[in-house]
Amino acid sequence: MTFEPWQWALLFAGAFVVGLSKTGIAGLSILFVGLIANVMPARQSTGVILPMLILGDVFGVLLYRRHTEWRHLGKLFPWTAAGVVLGWLALGRINDLQAKRLVGGILALMIAVHYWRKSRPAVVESEAAHAPLWVAAGTGLLAGFSTLVANAAGSVMTIYLLAMRLPKLGFLGTNAVFFLLLNWFKVPFMVNLGLINPASLMLNLKLAPAVIAGCLLGRYAAARMNQRIFEAMALILTGIAAVKLLVF
Repeated sequence: MTFEPWQWALLFAGAFVVGLSKTGIAGLSILFVGLIANVMPARQSTGVILPMLILGDVFGVLLYRRHTEWRHLGKLFPWTAAGVVLGWLALGRINDLQAKRLVGGILALMIAVHYWRKSRPAVVESEAAHAPLWVAAGTGLLAGFSTLVANAAGSVMTIYLLAMRLPKLGFLGTNAVFFLLLNWFKVPFMVNLGLINPASLMLNLKLAPAVIAGCLLGRYAAARMNQRIFEAMALILTGIAAVKLLVF
């Protein structure tokens, strides 16, 4: 693959943000997807992004695995796998615009429900941390579906994990393990579609140092960010993702 200097700049910036999102600032997926999509077609970019996400997930797991809330993963992942299959089947029946509008609308609804639950004085920590099975099932299905059709699973998981009242490090550890499993699960689908190929993997090798640099800076940022700022940034970025999917 050959690119102009400005395109390489966007690619390296996108790779850096991938790392930053995995170890420090949740919700930045909306930024790196946009950066890389300005260099190559959106469909082709998914095959380049996925291996970078896996590299970032590995760093996230190594840094935060001790803080992983495994009970949430056990509830989520079977439903997420089903959602990936549903998204794969849906790709032939709905177009990109319809998929984006659908996921954007659901994200907006999830944000509204999150703020509504926070405003209820009767909601206590123990209640918030033990959501009904249908909540985990719905979140898992949507995360799996949206990761195939609109690259929006990060935003879905942000709302769910914040609703579970996870502390910052618990959020990062649980998110890292979840997406490491999910992204590896997606690899055969992407190879089958021809989106991961020798040329895309060579590009990944060139961009890997930027991903690693972002992971290291993300860890530094997370260590110095308090819980309220972390949650506020995650929600704001998720809101931007919802608006982008609904409007653009």
